[in-house]
Amino acid sequence: MQSTEIDGLHAWFASPAGRYLLDWEQACLASAFDGIFGYHGVQLGLGALDGLAASRVRRNWLAAGSYDLPWPIDGIAARSPVLVTDFTALPFASGSMDMVLMPHTLDLAADPHAALREAERVLVPDGKLLIFGLNPTSFWGVHQRRSQLLRGVGLGSEFLPDAMQGIGYRRLRDWLRLLSFEVESSQFGCFRPAVRSQRWLDRFGWLDSVGARWWPIFGAAHFLMATKRVAGMRLIAPAWKIRQPRKEAAGVPVAGRDNVARRGPAPVPEPRPSSFPDS
Repeated sequence: MQSTEIDGLHAWFASPAGRYLLDWEQACLASAFDGIFGYHGVQLGLGALDGLAASRVRRNWLAAGSYDLPWPIDGIAARSPVLVTDFTALPFASGSMDMVLMPHTLDLAADPHAALREAERVLVPDGKLLIFGLNPTSFWGVHQRRSQLLRGVGLGSEFLPDAMQGIGYRRLRDWLRLLSFEVESSQFGCFRPAVRSQRWLDRFGWLDSVGARWWPIFGAAHFLMATKRVAGMRLIAPAWKIRQPRKEAAGVPVAGRDNVARRGPAPVPEPRPSSFPDS
């Protein structure tokens, strides 16, 4: 990512629209972390979002990408260690993380498939994956595509940063299904139009409640929480190592004994009377 794109990304998240998006994401995490526990967790990128503030995981890390620095992450660093790394090659062992938070990590990644596979690798079985992303089929997405067409002829400017490329909600669910993730919950937010000033954002504040009820799939951002599922395994030893159960020799039945045992002893015959008369 070039320096101009990084500067534009930082400036956008510091704008009223960027803070509006971050506030919604912070509220989503406050409720999502209520049921997430564990020993190790990591946030992949976007230091502008203090996503680990409400985490109940015992030890957390902030993995900063190339677009995160320089960024005002002093407050986050006071609670969580910060490391700079490549999101497609994380310095964690396989199956070592109980929670992975990806705030727009896939939107900003050069290879989102590789970043998602790496997150799956470091998660433990039944670990939690939390993803924030931009929704292309929203007011913001339509405005962005229109601005790109106008900018091609030298008119207007884009609303979203150039580096942020939204991934569709259904496509993301398909990616997660291929990696054996089970999506537990999802929600859309930020229904206000693509306006830049805080004054106009406040005027359209009523759209958040109306949009969440009547057109939820057209929110500017989506949030997914998925669980890593691992099928049960059974180790099969080689045939020469399998010990067959020892068969004991069966006794040879003796003719007549079984019938006697079932019928019981034969009755004793009564004595026959003598044929001679008494003397």
